[in-house]
Amino acid sequence: MNEGRPDPDQLLQRVREVEERKREGQLKIFFGAAPGVGKTYAMLEAARQKKREGVEIVVGLVETHGRKETEALLEKLEVLPRRNVEYRGALLKEFDLDNALLRKPAVLLVDELAHTNAPGSRHKKRWQDIYELLGAGISVYSTVNVQHLESLNDVVAQITGVSVRETVPDFLLDRADEIELIDLPPDDLLQRMKEGKVYMPEQAAAAIENFFRKGNLIALRELALRRTADRVDDQMQDYRQDKGIKAIWPAGERILVCVGHNPRSIRLIHAARRLAAGLRADWVAVHVEAPSRVRSSERDIKQLGDHMRLAESLGAETVVLSGQRMSEEVITYARSRNVSRIIVGKPTHARWKDKLFGSPLDEIVRGSGDIDVYVISGDSAEPHFHANGDARRAPGGNANGHGACFLSAPRPAQRR
Repeated sequence: MNEGRPDPDQLLQRVREVEERKREGQLKIFFGAAPGVGKTYAMLEAARQKKREGVEIVVGLVETHGRKETEALLEKLEVLPRRNVEYRGALLKEFDLDNALLRKPAVLLVDELAHTNAPGSRHKKRWQDIYELLGAGISVYSTVNVQHLESLNDVVAQITGVSVRETVPDFLLDRADEIELIDLPPDDLLQRMKEGKVYMPEQAAAAIENFFRKGNLIALRELALRRTADRVDDQMQDYRQDKGIKAIWPAGERILVCVGHNPRSIRLIHAARRLAAGLRADWVAVHVEAPSRVRSSERDIKQLGDHMRLAESLGAETVVLSGQRMSEEVITYARSRNVSRIIVGKPTHARWKDKLFGSPLDEIVRGSGDIDVYVISGDSAEPHFHANGDARRAPGGNANGHGACFLSAPRPAQRR
């Protein structure tokens, strides 16, 4: 069966969150890789379709940047007047938050999520205006580019050489009820630039030489696609949790590597990193603490901490679990995260210990079901593959990864 009984506490928490969200407005973000891909145009088209369906639509603020085809979409839509703000001798026209709250439509369009408001405004940032609107029960459509995400600010600067000053916190994308990726291939965007559909001709030429170089656009496009995929994956995980689904859904790859204080864990971590890179997959390094009367040595604690930090530096998420049966903890966690492949280490201890205490590796392989299991054996960094619970041994060893994967030590990473 694909569906089981959901965890009662998690289900109750989820119900509370849903009930709380029902009192708030919904947020839809039109997300793009760069200016000019068509976010505002797509937002207006979606709004006009909603209006045809009978939904009350009002434009709080839309920046057309003089694009005639975009301006045409504003026809027959109610547009709120802007608020005039004098600043350093200039007259700025800003979004009027108070007027929008007073009007209180079903759906309000507020362009450019990352915009910084004029001095003297109630909120410093437009995203804060939008948060207030959502709290008042008004649903909002907005737009943002990937370079404005706070967590990617340094990455974008490294790629493009341009430091983006206006940023929005990533939790806004997590808060969004819907994200629509507006994607345009770099060559098409550059053609739009040359035709003057993004900036004025003199501005376009300078932009193409700097931020809008083709290599930059390719990298920004990949960042946008990946960030959107992460959001979709979060939604899938929430659905699986709500429905108590235990079976693995092969919608994407996720790798789990078991890590302990044994120096051979370094080999496992590097193998997991190579596999994740080849599959373009997320990966997580997991250590299991087993309750024990024997305290780990300072050396073991330090080595485990070093191994988890190494995994983090190579791009892994690190997690520490706790439980009596290590294999059960690994399998349960792997299923909760929709892991498709598990990497474990070949045992280094005597065979009789498996007979006396049991073999965690055998238990993982036999309990893995539709999760593939890889075993790192000998001095090689290449994994031996056990598909769908195949319990064949890797050459030269028995089936226990305990020495390389599972040894108790105080937690060096996030506990789950």
